[in-house]
Amino acid sequence: MLRILALLLVLANGLYFAWSHGALQAYGLAPVPQSEPQRLQQQIRPELLRVVTAEEARTSAQAPAAPAPARECLQAGIFGEAEAAVLRERAQALLPEDRWALQATTTPARWIVYMGRYTDADQLNKKRAELRARRVSFEVLANPALEPGLSLGGFATQEAAAAELAALSQRGVRTARVVQERAAQQGQILRLPAVDEALRPALAQLAPALAGKPLRPCD
Repeated sequence: MLRILALLLVLANGLYFAWSHGALQAYGLAPVPQSEPQRLQQQIRPELLRVVTAEEARTSAQAPAAPAPARECLQAGIFGEAEAAVLRERAQALLPEDRWALQATTTPARWIVYMGRYTDADQLNKKRAELRARRVSFEVLANPALEPGLSLGGFATQEAAAAELAALSQRGVRTARVVQERAAQQGQILRLPAVDEALRPALAQLAPALAGKPLRPCD
């Protein structure tokens, strides 16, 4: 019995020696190779690996992340019902769904303390010089119905504008009057919350559907 066990042990050791040294590889019995070139063949794009120093590793970790593309919020309007329908159709065709919206809004009436209309640029410039001398703030209007003219302040109510006119008269302003620059208006505005350089070519194609209303920074 002991002879049989000794014989089996010798046989097992012999088989293990043959297996570990690849002698049984022809029969599909062999350990996984642990030497080159098999390991090299298992590497994925080894040419991209680069050994760096500890200082280079710290510098890389401390390097600031690349800044995100600059974006800005733009809006245009107000658009009436027919204008909004045309704009919606073009925006759906040109812009990603999550990059635009048409929002219902109401623009309140606006009253101004107004000076004008002036007959020519010389008269307008003369009045501007007089207001600067009196240290009265003003802005040049871009309203075709009121230009060339000047606004000395905008207000939500006629009463507030009248109160400002009374105060300005105490400072020597004699020819101003209160007018309604615009009436209250209901409609929709186009809102573009995140405009970047990649979106601008599409906005150029959208421009004809804006009905002459410019894109401006969001309120």
